[in-house]
Amino acid sequence: MNHFFKNHRRLTSTFNIFGSSNLSKRSHALFSSFASDLLEPDSWKSMEGLVRCKANYVPLSPISFLERSATVYRERTSVIYGSLKFTWAETHQRCLKLASALSQLGISRGDVVAVLAPNVPAMYELHFAVPMAGAVFCTLNTRHDSNMVSILLKHSEAKIIFVDQQLLDIARGALDLLEKTGTKPPMVVLISESDGSSPTGSSSSSYEYESLLANGHSGFEIRQPESEWDPISVNYTSGTTSSPKGVVYSHRGAYLNTLATLFLHGIGTMPVYLWTVPMFHCNGWCLTWGMAAQGGTNVCLRKVTPKDIFDRIDQHKVTHMAGAPTVLSMIVNSEVRDRKIFFFGTFQMYIRKKRTSYRIAD
Repeated sequence: MNHFFKNHRRLTSTFNIFGSSNLSKRSHALFSSFASDLLEPDSWKSMEGLVRCKANYVPLSPISFLERSATVYRERTSVIYGSLKFTWAETHQRCLKLASALSQLGISRGDVVAVLAPNVPAMYELHFAVPMAGAVFCTLNTRHDSNMVSILLKHSEAKIIFVDQQLLDIARGALDLLEKTGTKPPMVVLISESDGSSPTGSSSSSYEYESLLANGHSGFEIRQPESEWDPISVNYTSGTTSSPKGVVYSHRGAYLNTLATLFLHGIGTMPVYLWTVPMFHCNGWCLTWGMAAQGGTNVCLRKVTPKDIFDRIDQHKVTHMAGAPTVLSMIVNSEVRDRKIFFFGTFQMYIRKKRTSYRIAD
């Protein structure tokens, strides 16, 4: 297993990739020992007379959201991207085949699979397929340059990287930098546009997404987490003055945070969610998994522009979306008359003395 995750059961999960931990070595050792004793499954005390088994215990994991939706919301639309549409049953099958294909490429439990892509269907499917293969998902900020991508690939020890065709040049630059430092670069899977066409010019990719998926088997047996504390993803911070830090999500943490996000923002069953928040950002605030939990429809968006937002809202009757303050500003100044719900997170903002209030039309 990747050394990056050998101690993933420890409570400390944030670390600076360019420096040492904030904890002293002594404090870290004591804390880790305590955390290990507290969280190790073998130390859990069961109720008297009961033995934990498959009949009464299943590790919490967002994977279960997709399995349920494939049954409960089988024929409901799961993903929309331009003229492309999938149902939840189809998405489930595609994720199984992709997980199977990953295992055929030698991906095993604990390996890291990275992706550099905008909010396209492949990005969504990978949120399930990678953990279904027992691997750890690593989403990379599409605004990073080749140098930063190479640093994060080296630190995470990614075995495979999925790259959208529009970001292929950045990925190529990152792979070249890895080779120059004597680091074995990961295998590359090219994510072509939905029609399966490849970009013009030569490609350094080893595989193409749809072709790889086609070689998988829909009868693949999901590699469920051995413990709900197993890592499901690693995200890297960005947008601050500090160096990027890796943050590990466990299956349990992702599962609970998904439900908390749905509850906090009042997202009920069968929403239509417009992806204006990058899925690489905290796994889309865990709503990648949340839409599966609620049988929602994911309206994927390659570019976030006012026209694209308004067109999708009108075409697909979007009920929920989220975004940065700039995205919110686009909405509040629009002529859209449909009632919508928005939630957003941001850095500290300075309030001008002259205030302007906005109201979304009822």
